[in-house]
Amino acid sequence: MPTHKITLIPGDGIGPEVTAATVKILEAAGKITGASFEWHTHNAGADAFAKTGEYIPQSLYDSVKENKVALKGPVTTPIGGGFTSINVTLRKKFDLYSNFRPVKSLPGIKTNYPNLDLVIFRENTEDLYAGLEVMINPDIAQSLKIITRKGSLRIAKSAFEYARRHGRKKVHAIHKANIMKLSDGLFLKCCKEVAAEYPEITYAEHIVDNTCMQLVMNPFQYDIILTENLYGDILSDLCSGLIGGLGLVPGANIGVDASIFEAVHGSAPDIAGQDKANPTALLQSAVLMLHHLEETATADLIQKALERVYAEGKTLTRDIGGTAGTTAFSDAVVAALSA
Repeated sequence: MPTHKITLIPGDGIGPEVTAATVKILEAAGKITGASFEWHTHNAGADAFAKTGEYIPQSLYDSVKENKVALKGPVTTPIGGGFTSINVTLRKKFDLYSNFRPVKSLPGIKTNYPNLDLVIFRENTEDLYAGLEVMINPDIAQSLKIITRKGSLRIAKSAFEYARRHGRKKVHAIHKANIMKLSDGLFLKCCKEVAAEYPEITYAEHIVDNTCMQLVMNPFQYDIILTENLYGDILSDLCSGLIGGLGLVPGANIGVDASIFEAVHGSAPDIAGQDKANPTALLQSAVLMLHHLEETATADLIQKALERVYAEGKTLTRDIGGTAGTTAFSDAVVAALSA
């Protein structure tokens, strides 16, 4: 089997801890399945800036371009000051147009919505996140919302193709076209065009504010959520809360020439270096990465081991009611690989 060359971005705060835990589990699983990894470590964020004077060093760009796949821990981006989000910058640099976030309940986690299983497809390069902002005068700032036919068609295609491959039955396009009739109207027009090519999949449309209410009242009505960048960001975090929080949910940024898999939570500097962080989000992101690399056996082995640890409930981290640290949790997952 080939050795997979992967750019590893540890990140800031708890990033290095959850990244190290995830790599340990992947390496242990690889010894069982025969999967092999070569990690090329390059950092981004506050730590990288402190060492190099750049939030995203050129060496990181070069590594992702060469390897075409990266695993990224949470990074710290300054708020305000004109610096674009590191995550947004990487997505635009490599045209990672599809933000893919499965939201699936883990066993043993008590929530109001047991056995939830939905997927969010979020357009990842346009909308207000295009970063086209100007100061009209000292009292007025303006942001431009950019929606294109190309961007809308390809994210819709991604959602419907996934639905067809995985036996999903319904796609909801989420919008605010009742107010933004041109921009969101174009997005909806493109979604309808693509939906017509998949007659076996039910297509529906919900306004974004109503969607927030519906998700809280009955999230089981949704199967695949297809939406623009800003709405997708907000809805992704809302849905994470339905199954236990951002510390559990994976994320993937998929493009034609490169893909970056990442934890969707923050860098949590208040608990950095204290062996308290939960690596589940990054680990499940790594499982998505393994599927992307067609290492299905390794991905399934890790997912089953992770779910076994959660089902047993003996070695859980503090954020979900346990007492274990990062190291003990990751050791439990490694042990479960052979259980």
